[in-house]
Amino acid sequence: MADQDFAGRVALVTGGGSGLGQAAARLLAGRGALVVVADVNETGGAETVQQCIDAGSEAVFFRTDVTLEADVQGAVATAVERWGRLDAAINNAGINGPAKPIADYTLDEWNTVLATNLTGVFLGLKYEIPQMLAQGGGAIVNTSSGAGLRGFALLPAYVATKHAVLGLTKAAALAYVKAGVRVNAVCPGSTRTPLLEGFMGGDPAMEAAITNSAPIGRLARPEEIAEAMVWLLSDAASFMVGHALAVDGGAIA
Repeated sequence: MADQDFAGRVALVTGGGSGLGQAAARLLAGRGALVVVADVNETGGAETVQQCIDAGSEAVFFRTDVTLEADVQGAVATAVERWGRLDAAINNAGINGPAKPIADYTLDEWNTVLATNLTGVFLGLKYEIPQMLAQGGGAIVNTSSGAGLRGFALLPAYVATKHAVLGLTKAAALAYVKAGVRVNAVCPGSTRTPLLEGFMGGDPAMEAAITNSAPIGRLARPEEIAEAMVWLLSDAASFMVGHALAVDGGAIA
């Protein structure tokens, strides 16, 4: 479809070394985008770059800890230095944090989740938006979660950050839409990624409970979430602004 053609466009994906980010980078490359894969995971990042090349496009890895301002700035600079622009970005890097009630959290545990899941998105927006403004526009998708739309008792920091990502998305969207930068968010349901696999820890009972929490009766595949992310970045979603798109198998319904 012409309105989902990314040929010649430059995209940045944080958390691109695995899971949703890897699937999104691969899909973008398959539709013609030139991709900067940003992650702390160098091995996974290299795998994603190869997948992008196999999909028929170009890609480069930039080691990025999204909690560090210089790293995020460097990832954006890499796109501009290599290809001259930045047209699309997915701020996707995230962590779960410990599974326990809020009163049992240490301050360090709390701050670690906030630094990655919320400050990481803020830093992405802080450096992506000026570049897009300078070139006349662009599109950004922030990864929230079904936990950005409802609560989970044993994931207080994760829930708080994913709700906050939606607020940040709306604020950014309203601030920059008239200048040609669209900002939206995707709210994935439970998806079979390394992050979720680590959270479930190989416990069949936990996997069954998580799987059954969605009326569709299964976990999502990363590619299903990536399709929504890439659609929001595309011209097909040109009237989507400040939206939180739930892709959750009916869990919120």
